[in-house]
Amino acid sequence: MAALALTQNLRFTPTPPLKTLKQHQRPNPKTLKITASSSSRLSGRKLRAAVIGGGPAGSSAAEALAAGGVETYLFERSPSTAKPCGGAIPLCMIDEFSIPLHLVDRHVTRMKIISPSNLTVDFGSKTLKSHEYIPMLRREVLDSFLRSRAQSNGAHFITGLVTDIEVPDSYSSKPYVIHHTVNNCKRSLAVDLIVGADGANSKVAKIIDAGNYSCAIAFQERIKLPDEKMEYYHNLAEMYVGDDVSPDFYAWVFPKCDHVAVGTGTVCAKQNIKVYQRGIRERVKEKIKGGKVIKVEAHPIPEHPRPRRVRGRVALVGDAAGYVTKCSGEGIYFAAKSGKMCGEAIVKASEGGEKMVSEEDLKREYLREWDKKYVNTFRFLDLLQRVFYGSDVGREALVELCGDEYVQRMTFDSYLYKKLASGHRWDDVKMVLNSFGTFMRCKVVGREMEALRL
Repeated sequence: MAALALTQNLRFTPTPPLKTLKQHQRPNPKTLKITASSSSRLSGRKLRAAVIGGGPAGSSAAEALAAGGVETYLFERSPSTAKPCGGAIPLCMIDEFSIPLHLVDRHVTRMKIISPSNLTVDFGSKTLKSHEYIPMLRREVLDSFLRSRAQSNGAHFITGLVTDIEVPDSYSSKPYVIHHTVNNCKRSLAVDLIVGADGANSKVAKIIDAGNYSCAIAFQERIKLPDEKMEYYHNLAEMYVGDDVSPDFYAWVFPKCDHVAVGTGTVCAKQNIKVYQRGIRERVKEKIKGGKVIKVEAHPIPEHPRPRRVRGRVALVGDAAGYVTKCSGEGIYFAAKSGKMCGEAIVKASEGGEKMVSEEDLKREYLREWDKKYVNTFRFLDLLQRVFYGSDVGREALVELCGDEYVQRMTFDSYLYKKLASGHRWDDVKMVLNSFGTFMRCKVVGREMEALRL
């Protein structure tokens, strides 16, 4: 293992926890000396990590790293904006990530799923327990809270645009050098490792040649409704399926604090996204009549995990890694969870920031644990999307199946608590038979059935 002594003039301005440095307080450019060898103990310093992207994935990774003893820098180019998002999170995330209840805009206890023929199924009104609900929040509120908490745990927050990353040779212990701009000033920062949490169009993923993946596009309008219209959505979320609103996904109306989010998504017909948005607006026109559009948002959403999510001393998390489930389109929980797992894995492998980490460490402590926990979930939901969202026949069958109360209970148990729901043996048999009958009506071909062999 080759030792390295690097002396390089670097200019950077770390932001201390919950404070902003004024110009006269900023340190002058200084010489940074990094001495390290792969998988060895560090001498006179802590492991240094950069997390690029300040959403739920990046903030959760930065919090875990900083709290675990790693010198951590969190980059976010635009803290005032947030990814367009429905805003639903599973109930277990409130406790697992210590989300304050005042951040939750709505407690959704009722859902309606509407088929292409306008067959409507009430989902949850009879099956949710008295203490259960789907928390709805705004991403800009959640993201700001998680970033602030990462700072309070010791992460240095940098509001800046990453322009380039110098990548050392394979198997080298040389640092990664992150070139970025802060207030139009060019800066550089040398780090031992990088966590890429910079979204579906990840610059970090491109730099490490993580491989391509298909992206969907999500489009939504935030609409301020008259009070009497908003009351209808007080604790109600709606999902619409049909070729008129999306050829391969669903459209939604989700309640926010004082408005609703009306949107849709597609992967196979992205050029027609505005046509599908007009479709969902037409389906709900009476319910949103008199409303005023206050914001229009669009964003790419990954359709599957990237071929490579760890390379060298770089790991991808959240959307950058492709952790958005098909069928449901859920991403917030898996983003935060992957960031937390990655951060904790680095802390463990580095023994609290005392040792250098390697690609093998990241794969063993982070990637293998993630795949073991979630890969089958992603594969199964991929199958369900192909089965139920490919035609109006399948969509009608999906809504019909959702009318079964046992299906609803198992669905909520799995979604709200992110664990395999334990049901009753005979009811499980009936559910499988009903599902199989639905598959047959949808004319599932051998290719899809083969995907069941997980």
